[in-house]
Amino acid sequence: MTKLLYQYAVLRVVPRPERAESLNAGVALFCPERRFLGARVHLDKGLYLGLAPEPDFELLLCHLDSVVKVCEGGGAAGALGGLTQRERFGRVVAPKNTVIQPSVVHTGFTTAPEKELSLLFGRLVHREKTGL
Repeated sequence: MTKLLYQYAVLRVVPRPERAESLNAGVALFCPERRFLGARVHLDKGLYLGLAPEPDFELLLCHLDSVVKVCEGGGAAGALGGLTQRERFGRVVAPKNTVIQPSVVHTGFTTAPEKELSLLFGRLVHREKTGL
């Protein structure tokens, strides 16, 4: 099987940037050869409330869900939904000074981008044991 190049970024929640504390809350992955762009998000409420000075957990979940919609494209993503996958990925991973911040973009090779997204999500957000 041919290995396909992919790019991904971890989506971090930074409730108080001055403290430089963050929680991994999602992963966005782009594989142009497979025409795949996807994101998975989850925010641990207990961990978040331990860091957040004035929690607005539900609003933050809405913003995280909007990242998933932008990756999916279409009308649910608003104006960004009509952009190409490459353009949408670029918007998702662009550096921001907001509560949701992407990591630097990392690369890898896979035969199944959908499965890779699930593996990265489990390892980086849910912190599942992977044997690595």
